[in-house]
Amino acid sequence: MKSRERVRRTLEFENPDRPPFELWVLPWTHLHYPEELEEIQKSFPSDFAGPPLEYRQKPATQGNPHRIGSYVDEWGCEFTNIQDGVIGEVKTPLILDWEQDVEKVHFPREWLTFDRGLVNEFCRSTDLYVRAGCCPRPFEQLQFLRGTENLYMDLADPPKEFQQFLNKMHSFYCELLEEWAKTEVDSVMIMDDWGAQKSLLISPRSWRQLFKPLYKDYIDIAHSRGKTVFMHSDGHILGIIPDLIELGLDALNSQVFCMGLDRLAAFKGQITFWGEIDRQRLLPEGSLQEIRQAVSDFHQALYDSGGVIAQCEFGLAAKPQNVREVFKAWRDNFSL
Repeated sequence: MKSRERVRRTLEFENPDRPPFELWVLPWTHLHYPEELEEIQKSFPSDFAGPPLEYRQKPATQGNPHRIGSYVDEWGCEFTNIQDGVIGEVKTPLILDWEQDVEKVHFPREWLTFDRGLVNEFCRSTDLYVRAGCCPRPFEQLQFLRGTENLYMDLADPPKEFQQFLNKMHSFYCELLEEWAKTEVDSVMIMDDWGAQKSLLISPRSWRQLFKPLYKDYIDIAHSRGKTVFMHSDGHILGIIPDLIELGLDALNSQVFCMGLDRLAAFKGQITFWGEIDRQRLLPEGSLQEIRQAVSDFHQALYDSGGVIAQCEFGLAAKPQNVREVFKAWRDNFSL
């Protein structure tokens, strides 16, 4: 079965030959395990791809986001990095005062100048399932621009300037998604890390009031053009999964072992679980038998004639043999 068909059948619960494979790789991995990474990618090739990106107007950035030092992103946020292979943190937010500092923010409209022809040509040339080269992330980008503590204060009692800025950011993200939805990609992606270890970072009520309508617009834009929507969100987000299902989200990447497979089983057949295997303990510390058991448990709890993607992150501290075993276990489960 070709990759594009395998993913489509997975998302529509139509009995794919096996779950699609997808390995996420941090730059840290290229630095520490280049040979092991190459072997895993060769043995378990991904069913997904991203299109090549060329911009008529190059987005303005400074530095390398994954090297020690400072990096300025497309919005003008400066990240300080103390370790190679991962991204740093914003120590000095751009927006310290809503009335005075908003003009410091650069909306990266250069992203709208991507080469549509190049994207479409790539989509026609591959059987892989292609996700768009954009990723709206309003909550996280607000944290980078405003600082996490300041943003939480804004969310507790939103000033009018905050709401005005959020509306402007949302309009930009909608415009960007509209342009990508006109291309021949199969899917678009959105993300925001909404969970701590045991709960949401903000109240579900605040989330539903301020952010759920944004995601509804993003999903509606994609679906209106026949594209699926994938979303990533770390942490314990059990409280908003019913909302994401209600909005029509197609696939959710989340820390399922943080929330508990038994609790997530209630949503089996309603949304595709886009991974993942526990990277807090199992991937760095688990035995091969524990990895195989985790994959088996995931399969039993959440697979329903589809609805599961064998996604795994090869990142900080993960053992190469454990990452490899994840994909071997998924393959073995469906070759019995």
